[in-house]
Amino acid sequence: MDMLMFQLQKKSVIPLYKQLYQEIKRAIIEGKILVDTKLPSKRKLADYLQISQTTVELAYAQLVAEGFIESRPRKGFYAQPVEELAYLDIPHDEPLVEEPISYKIDFNSSSIDTHSFPFLTWRKLTRDILDDSNHELLLSGHPQGDDVLRQEIARYLYQSRGVVCEADQIVIGSGTEQLLPLLIRLLHKELVYGYENPGYALTHSIFSHHDRQAIPIELDSDGLNVSQLEASIVDVAYVTPSHQFPSGSVLSATKRAQLLNWAAARPERYIIEDDYDSEFRYSSRPIPALQSMDLSDRVIYISTFSKSLMPSLRLAYMVLPKRLLRAYQQTFRHYSSSVPRHDQHMVAKFMKEGHFARHLNRMRKLYQKKIKQLSASLTLYAPAVVVSGEQAGMHIVLTIQTLLSEQELVERAKQVGIRVTGLQSYDVHKRADTPPKIVLGFGGLSEEDIHSGITELMACWDIY
Repeated sequence: MDMLMFQLQKKSVIPLYKQLYQEIKRAIIEGKILVDTKLPSKRKLADYLQISQTTVELAYAQLVAEGFIESRPRKGFYAQPVEELAYLDIPHDEPLVEEPISYKIDFNSSSIDTHSFPFLTWRKLTRDILDDSNHELLLSGHPQGDDVLRQEIARYLYQSRGVVCEADQIVIGSGTEQLLPLLIRLLHKELVYGYENPGYALTHSIFSHHDRQAIPIELDSDGLNVSQLEASIVDVAYVTPSHQFPSGSVLSATKRAQLLNWAAARPERYIIEDDYDSEFRYSSRPIPALQSMDLSDRVIYISTFSKSLMPSLRLAYMVLPKRLLRAYQQTFRHYSSSVPRHDQHMVAKFMKEGHFARHLNRMRKLYQKKIKQLSASLTLYAPAVVVSGEQAGMHIVLTIQTLLSEQELVERAKQVGIRVTGLQSYDVHKRADTPPKIVLGFGGLSEEDIHSGITELMACWDIY
């Protein structure tokens, strides 16, 4: 082929090399350039199209990389058979992507204070770990996670949560959504799961996606309705006893004992304790984990570093009862830990050198100031607004005395650039509370933003 007759639009926002690449690719797919046809040299094509030789070189390089043409030494470029690739250019409708909404005030319950992260310390640890003396970290580690991190987690859990376990019982994974499916596969397929309602939407979907029967169990003012659980056919109960999400309630001592007795009554029963934000408690010392009271080896403890360090770290862990440990190691002995070893060693070093404890103390004081600011700002609007769940964690629940529905409250806030979440969105039955309830997260906001956000929020809700 002496020349390629293409019309390139030099004023287009699409780069010339990309236009040329697309035209040649389309011609090969449509058969206008036959297989094994020699393409013009880069110099000749550049002169003919009045473009730079570099432009042609970039286009040819992309075509070679994708297998549309082949470079033969001392001969040039030749078109290749691409029948199997022809589907690439079949016209199709572009999926509609909803533009993300930009909020000026975001009361998101999953946000943390990113400005207070100890970057200098983390950077130093990164340099220490990413060193050629640690070349063995390039290889796969222990399937349950590296021992150095599991030892630190076991030590931390005993000191802060009363959890008694050995490092061998800990499994490290990239988030609760990765560990829960492993746990579900470990337990018998016929077991029935029970979960708090309202509660984590993610948990509900994990059970259904893995074809497990799951039943919502309602809440009382002091946590899970244990009487309803006892009357159900549930075998495995998923709970957040230290700070129920999203209601903020704390499972009472009486119900903790009842729940443990329920699990001990039958050999197939278990409790999955999700201790997602227990580090942050403001009105008293942290409540010991349910696992620390377990004498029957029935509690599976799960937690994460998402709130205490950062969500993007993607590092969570579960503590398996010894009665499940051997079965886990046999079932998943060929698995590799889904968390990079460098990240595991950085977190282990961060904990071992005392940085983690100091960081938690700083963040606890910081979030306590924020919750005080939030409570003070909301006090001005009592009794139209009642606050609950403020004793722990990084979110609260508002009960609003208003004629507006929960959905109308959320929509009004959205219209003025404020994100809030209705409690109804966490209910599998989508029942509307009367009066409506709104979940407010405060972790990612400054004290100034909290005050101004509450002022604007109440104004848009006509509460003065």
